[in-house]
Amino acid sequence: MKHTSCRLDDQVQLTDLTEEDKEVLLLLIEAAKIIDNVYHQQVWYSNPTLREWLNELVHISELDMLKQKYYLLNKSPWSSIDQNEAYLTTRDFPVKLVPEATKAVSYWKGVEYKAAFPIQRPPGANFYPPDMDKTEFELWLNGLSEKDKKDATGFFNVIRRHNDNDPHSSNTKDLYIVPYSKEYSALLSKASELLHKAGDLTSSHSLKRLLHTKADAFLSNDYYDSDIAWLELDSKLDVTIGPYETYDDALFGYKATFEAFIGVRDDKSTAQVKLFGDHLKHMEQNLPIDGIYKSEDVISAPIRVIQLVYNAGDVKGTQPAAFNLPNDERIVKERGSSMVMLKNISDAKFELILKPIAELCIIKEQQELVDSESFFTFIICHECCHGIGPHTITLPSGQKSTVRLELKELHSALEEAKADIVGLWALNFLITKGLLPEILMKQVYVSFLASCFRSVRFGLTKAIAKGQALQFNWLLEKGAFVLNADQTFSVDFDKITGAVETLSREILTIQAKGDKDSAGKLLAKYGVMSQSLSIVVEKLAKVQVPVDLAPDFPIVTTLLQGK
Repeated sequence: MKHTSCRLDDQVQLTDLTEEDKEVLLLLIEAAKIIDNVYHQQVWYSNPTLREWLNELVHISELDMLKQKYYLLNKSPWSSIDQNEAYLTTRDFPVKLVPEATKAVSYWKGVEYKAAFPIQRPPGANFYPPDMDKTEFELWLNGLSEKDKKDATGFFNVIRRHNDNDPHSSNTKDLYIVPYSKEYSALLSKASELLHKAGDLTSSHSLKRLLHTKADAFLSNDYYDSDIAWLELDSKLDVTIGPYETYDDALFGYKATFEAFIGVRDDKSTAQVKLFGDHLKHMEQNLPIDGIYKSEDVISAPIRVIQLVYNAGDVKGTQPAAFNLPNDERIVKERGSSMVMLKNISDAKFELILKPIAELCIIKEQQELVDSESFFTFIICHECCHGIGPHTITLPSGQKSTVRLELKELHSALEEAKADIVGLWALNFLITKGLLPEILMKQVYVSFLASCFRSVRFGLTKAIAKGQALQFNWLLEKGAFVLNADQTFSVDFDKITGAVETLSREILTIQAKGDKDSAGKLLAKYGVMSQSLSIVVEKLAKVQVPVDLAPDFPIVTTLLQGK
């Protein structure tokens, strides 16, 4: 296994919670488990059936147990840290080959269902008909009204085909739009009921508002009010639940996946990171980009630090240590975004993964610069910088658009690279203003170098890994990163600041112009597994440094026992 087990209850203080909080927490965990079922449907059309079959296996071998465990981590038959290649095949469960159809068809409980595994994860996941390609979608899109175009490319609708019985149909009139509230109605109705119960129970005004508006959104498909309520959340219990990220839509980057993060607010750490959010607008106005592309409407991002209690849904393969939401450009422009830092996840990643990587891959003289504070600081900068730079843009034609719509499937990787590299620039900016100690810059640069090796091991099909490869290869080419004779790496502190600013300008300008062609060229040249990166990946694989965490949530058991 490429993941290391990790208990996440050590820093979560249940003693700080009231009995009411604990009851609310249990309802939220129940809702999160339902959201996990929704996500399984979003990934692949046969995923729920496969999941049920694996769960009911009895008298299985040790190998089958490993497959089950790996499925729980990936939530699909494809390994997200191995370029989304299949680790299960139709040989892993009952299969009957149908020669005339030249495809594998699986039978379970006497029911036939399609379960032949593509070698690679379908780029459109289960958001589009499995036989639909980009050309068909775009031809269909061009014939729609403006309202329908907005829905078809929106976050919260899937695309289906009227003539589902004919998978070879190419009639573009067959496509139609289905809102999430209808597509996943059975599950979302249950989740909505649980959130309403939790909302009725809590005495926190802001949490009550969030839970009720989110419960309503699950049924109405309108998430605007609930996202505003999420931005204004001020509660000991911290909840993020709903459809947000678009990484799984590798066709266009349009469709949002359901996720849930439930935690307890860390008041001390939240107070410590306030500095970054307070200076967001100042950083925007000083970005290394032409003035015409800078926004006047940046709103300071509130930062909440939590100890994670439970997560579900779109959390597979790798565990996020932070996130910045919402992704809806309307809300970002009007109200800004908010950042949530998962402190216990960040600490575990540093101790169990980043430290061993630094000891193997960073030159000895710079290893002492890699520390948990600088790693956590960089994560803060990364998430803050999702909130600055181009979002809503004006095209050369004068038409208003967004970076996401123009860059489509390239947007996620480039946005992750932007948040990283501009995060480094922003940290240097704050240090030059005397707001942070100078030594922190060297610590963050070296910690970032070690973190590059951590992230690329997620597999370049992941946006964060591809974006990290882009930055590493660029900085290595500019001499800011150095490969030493002993195959360790180091930072050239005389060159890195200039190289960071140059790459920041390059990416920000591409985003501001909505220049998909330049984005493709940049990613094709630098977002690759170069020879230098391969050296590190092979070295870490040999000594079995884990790629990421496999979190355990024993606190959930504790809560259930006390019920």
